[in-house]
Amino acid sequence: MGQLLKILGRTSSINVRKVLWTCQELDIAYEREDWGIGFASTHDPAFLALNPNAQVPVIIDENGVLWESNTICRYLVGKHGRSDLLPVEPAARARVEQWMDWQATELNPSWGDAFYGLVRKHPDFQDPQLIAAGVKGWNEKMGLLEQQLNRTGAYVAGTAFSLADVLIGLSAHRWRQTPMERPDYPAVTAYCKRLEQRPGFAEYASNAYS
Repeated sequence: MGQLLKILGRTSSINVRKVLWTCQELDIAYEREDWGIGFASTHDPAFLALNPNAQVPVIIDENGVLWESNTICRYLVGKHGRSDLLPVEPAARARVEQWMDWQATELNPSWGDAFYGLVRKHPDFQDPQLIAAGVKGWNEKMGLLEQQLNRTGAYVAGTAFSLADVLIGLSAHRWRQTPMERPDYPAVTAYCKRLEQRPGFAEYASNAYS
């Protein structure tokens, strides 16, 4: 029997919640420690020894230490043999992973100025022009998701729920909850309603989280 999974990171982090929702889908036990904003500093030497980037989440199991949330999710799904969430066949897997990578490299960067200005109210993100540009860019990226969901009629990578939906579902919820002007994207709304039926979404994309 392997070592009990340990997750380091605060639940207010969307990247930590990716991992927690993944664990819920896999029905695996874990223990979690609060690290990050409002808790133990990720610049503590003990944490930096685990992740020199000073970012959450970090996991520790019998195979060692791992960081980067999307990689952690891939690892856990692979470790537990859940090919329904992340296929083994190369083309099917790539269709899931391209949306996982899109979430990290295209969607995430689009919301920075808007989210930190409007939700976190960070003093360094209060330029109205930058916030407006951030809202515009964020809405444009979500428009691409709307188009994809119209094509599939169900989930991001096709007709079945996949690991990509854990990541993008949390992102879509954040977009819908941020106090800003946004287009009416019916497919995104229906998508979130579909995800609400999953216990992981209900727990980790609740209004208690920003």
